[in-house]
Amino acid sequence: MRYLPHTEQDRKDMLDAIGAKTVEDLYCDVPQKALLQAPVDLPLAVGEMEVERTFSAMAAKNLSPSIAPSFLGAGAYRHHVPATVDYMVQRGEFLTAYTPYQPEVSQGTLQYLFEFQTQVALLTGMEVANASMYDGATATAEAVLMAARATRRNRAVLAGGLHAHYFDVTKTSAHSLNIELVHPDSDPTRPADPASVIDLIDDNTACVVVQSPDMFGRIIDLRPIAEAAHAKGALVVAVTTEIVSLGLLEAPGNLGADIVTAEGQSLGIALSYGGPYVGLFATTSKLVRQMPGRVTGQTQDVEGQRGWVLTLSTREQHIRREKATSNICTNAGLCALAFTIHASLLGEEGLSRLARLNHANACTLADKLAAIDGVELMNDSFFNEFTVKLSQPAEEVVEALAKRGILGGVPLTRLLPDRNDLKNYMLVAVTETNTDADMTALVQALEEILS
Repeated sequence: MRYLPHTEQDRKDMLDAIGAKTVEDLYCDVPQKALLQAPVDLPLAVGEMEVERTFSAMAAKNLSPSIAPSFLGAGAYRHHVPATVDYMVQRGEFLTAYTPYQPEVSQGTLQYLFEFQTQVALLTGMEVANASMYDGATATAEAVLMAARATRRNRAVLAGGLHAHYFDVTKTSAHSLNIELVHPDSDPTRPADPASVIDLIDDNTACVVVQSPDMFGRIIDLRPIAEAAHAKGALVVAVTTEIVSLGLLEAPGNLGADIVTAEGQSLGIALSYGGPYVGLFATTSKLVRQMPGRVTGQTQDVEGQRGWVLTLSTREQHIRREKATSNICTNAGLCALAFTIHASLLGEEGLSRLARLNHANACTLADKLAAIDGVELMNDSFFNEFTVKLSQPAEEVVEALAKRGILGGVPLTRLLPDRNDLKNYMLVAVTETNTDADMTALVQALEEILS
């Protein structure tokens, strides 16, 4: 028995030890109507090969970005991941390593986490980064909680262009701590206006959360928002869902951000149906003791050799509960390693070239789409993602494109289901993986559908 190793005698011995006659006795407190009266109606067990064949047939029904032209984005982006990344993360010493609790035992793991932190700090323009978070959404939620602790205020302004999923996760976390969230409606029909955020900042504001590029692909000037927030004693949380953009755009730390959160999936991590991903979190030295998660530091041992330790670990398991700044239980260690390897392979110049290629491809496709009758480009600025307004409902257009073997984009109503006024709007993402043939296929298909 591969997965059920206990024999009948084993079960009898365990029941005897706890004073029960049968397994059913263990459920005596469960109401009869809640118990299954017969086995679940599932197919009988079959062999491993039959299961693989069945699952492969089911998977073949999917239209995968790996086999079809894909222009999906909205927080999860298809980039080319070098084979070296997968090879290295699957080495036994990495794949089986657990997040270190006794740092001196896990020097290799701590070393790559230290390098990961260094890369994140350099990318974001901040002074210190932690050893990763679960994903960009939870990192953003933790940033709002951190700002509330640091400022002892209970109000956060979330700019309208913040990704809808990030807002929902933040709302869930803030609710239990009575943090008020102010979130103006999103409007992709107009250029981003910093004044709409600045006007909401008051003396009780703990932080202002601004995403750039935002949910609609628009690039936001963080500087006037940061100046206004700091004048009121509030912190600035800068968010990005596309970390490759920082190979071309100014680092948020240079624009006045106090905390930077991001999704790191674009480097080293395949789409994978939405996870697991890796959250990035960076801040200033002044705020480091309020930062959630853990920090790996560099030191020397008694023999003068370079080594690594957990410098800060601010969760309940390690320090008194009332001093804890987070209940984050671990980090996304293996995904952080993939990020680190991919970033190291690219280097600073390689990341910059990758970012420029993404932007150039996006500009090319934006121009082609804008020339189609029934398509209107909504962005005056973007990196590798932009919003278009169609002459027909976007969800219908996306389904029609899928029937032609093209993953055309993300209807905004999938992110904002209550916004019927956005039913004709579609988010389009372009990366280095999109060829000229991919773009031509999308253009021709849209011309046919919208004609």
